[in-house]
Amino acid sequence: FQWSSPPEAIERFKSQEIWFPPPQFYEFCRLCNFPSLGELQKFSSERALEGCERWMPVMLSAADGFIQLLPGDELYPEDPDYTGEKKIIMSTDKKVEDLMKEGGIFHRIVIKNINNLAVYVNIQAKYKHINPLMLKCDNSDYNSRL
Repeated sequence: FQWSSPPEAIERFKSQEIWFPPPQFYEFCRLCNFPSLGELQKFSSERALEGCERWMPVMLSAADGFIQLLPGDELYPEDPDYTGEKKIIMSTDKKVEDLMKEGGIFHRIVIKNINNLAVYVNIQAKYKHINPLMLKCDNSDYNSRL
């Protein structure tokens, strides 16, 4: 075990020293908004009574990777499979780059491979939450639409 700040953990992830799944990558990107534990505690206590939202990422399989769609993304289904019982699989023959260029409302994690993730968010977070910093582990640039 080793303690790391969120930016340090992301750097270690990028250098492939450590690995964590996409939801944790997303949360580390959110934690990067807070330079100190005190600021995180202040934020948490101020928004504690605002409420929570149930999330279920929906995986979209593309020709050259995957996109985890999150609530608010334009491709997120109206009726997501919260239980896994429906076994819905979303797929497309399009490449990730094409999906990103065509899109405009993002709340997603782009997964090119196990060590190549990127978070794209341009929606307003609900319940006074804070969006993650948009970090990526590759050199792709889909910012033209953000």
